Amino acid sequence: MRNLIFEEPRIRVNTNTTQSLNHAWERIRVPVVVPALHLAMYICIGMSIMLFLERIYMAIVIAGVKCFGRKRYTKYKLESVKEDLEKHKNYPMVLVQIPMFNEKEVYKLSIGAACGLSWPSDRLIVQVLDDSTNEVLRTLVDLECRKWLERGINVKYETRNNRNGYKAGALKEGLKKQYVDDCEFVVIFDADFQPDEDFLWRTIPYLLDNPELALVQARWKFVNADECLMTRLQEMSLDYHFSVEQEVGSSTCSFFGFNGTAGVWRIQAVNDAGGWKDRTTVEDMDLAVRASLKGWKFLFVGDLAVKNELPSTFKAYRFQQHRWSCGPANLFRKMMKEIMLCERVSIWKKFHLIYGFFFVRKIIAHWVTFFFYCVVIPATILVPEVHLTKPLAIYLPATITILNAACTPRSFHLLVFWILFENVMSLHRSKATIIGLLEANRVNEWVVTEKLGNMMKQKYSAKASKRPRSRIGERIHVLELLMGMYMLYCAIYNMLFGNDHFFVYLFLQAGAFFIVGVGYVGTFVPN
Repeated sequence: MRNLIFEEPRIRVNTNTTQSLNHAWERIRVPVVVPALHLAMYICIGMSIMLFLERIYMAIVIAGVKCFGRKRYTKYKLESVKEDLEKHKNYPMVLVQIPMFNEKEVYKLSIGAACGLSWPSDRLIVQVLDDSTNEVLRTLVDLECRKWLERGINVKYETRNNRNGYKAGALKEGLKKQYVDDCEFVVIFDADFQPDEDFLWRTIPYLLDNPELALVQARWKFVNADECLMTRLQEMSLDYHFSVEQEVGSSTCSFFGFNGTAGVWRIQAVNDAGGWKDRTTVEDMDLAVRASLKGWKFLFVGDLAVKNELPSTFKAYRFQQHRWSCGPANLFRKMMKEIMLCERVSIWKKFHLIYGFFFVRKIIAHWVTFFFYCVVIPATILVPEVHLTKPLAIYLPATITILNAACTPRSFHLLVFWILFENVMSLHRSKATIIGLLEANRVNEWVVTEKLGNMMKQKYSAKASKRPRSRIGERIHVLELLMGMYMLYCAIYNMLFGNDHFFVYLFLQAGAFFIVGVGYVGTFVPN
């Protein structure tokens, strides 16, 4: 009988997955990754320097304006124009437009504030442009308009059967009404804006005394800035926009982007520029650029503020930021050639429009924040062959940040939170900017920013109730979670193998991405 030899089976040890990945990484790191990362770093450094110089330039201009009292609107003789108006009773006809769409929480506030403006009632028309799809809400808005009509205010309630052109379409249709022919100026307030009663007296005289002026823009005052941490951080960003960017544009070139609300337009200038167009989601900026190319001038009145509401839910804020980032990039693509070939404006103004207004502030600012501070700098930790000096990695962004935060001194202690949150939001803004430049999907997406009005006050004043449930799909944001894992990996790698303390920032930034990624930011409201 044949001897049976029993042998232990040999166990084949498969190659360790981690070792395979490490081997592949070592093979491509030097010939591929290092040159690509070097190129990305140099591009980001160049963009960072451009943004830094732009911020320094604006800081110098603002310092000069404040030190020498050279704010442009203070040069005009406002009081003499007011006295002339009251003496001769030659009040111009003014149209107030309030575009709205399903604004159930704020429609009474906006209509009431507009109807309460101090101006002769026979020289004022309040036009409510309601595109609401809720028939019950339309009835309520109509009743509110009738209530003010009975009080002697000339209120016109206008509706459409479609939403063609969204806000631009509604404003355009409103200007076509026969009763608008006698109006000389048009004031625009979004549905959550509540102007003080003397708003017209503090804006219209500028236009009467200066026929070259097309627009007088007021700043915004946020009624719910203290509602949550997210609204406080928004206030910091928008305060810089109004206190610096708008003021610099008004003082140097008589140009800045119209904010879409809280402004007074000369109707002649609107028509001269070609009227409202719906080719982008920033119809306000589109009109402002075209009017500027026609030679019209703008004035920003920094000491006139109009109360309004900041988006306090992350969903509403994210949609708003997509529109505000995608629209300008798309408009830049459409108008760059037109700006360059325009013969009615100076070379300096063209440079300001193309380089400062569009390229640096609307594109570079978002890309630097995301690609440099959230992608490239963390990547240099994994690739020791690429060295980044501290002045470029720390001092430049620190200077830019301090200049921004200086406009909101009451929130200076929130500076670290502002940095982390802005870095997270730069992910959405950079993506939206690329979509706008390439005219990809969602380029014309228009989602009305949700307003809560008094709803949150009523909620908190009521008896304590359970936190409203929300669908898990609405709370989870995959891109933020992926970025959080990337930053966390870089932080752990730096803590184990690095010789600096950069992992402190990376851990904090990873935490910010994770917090936003699970939707734990802003306020929570019932669906």
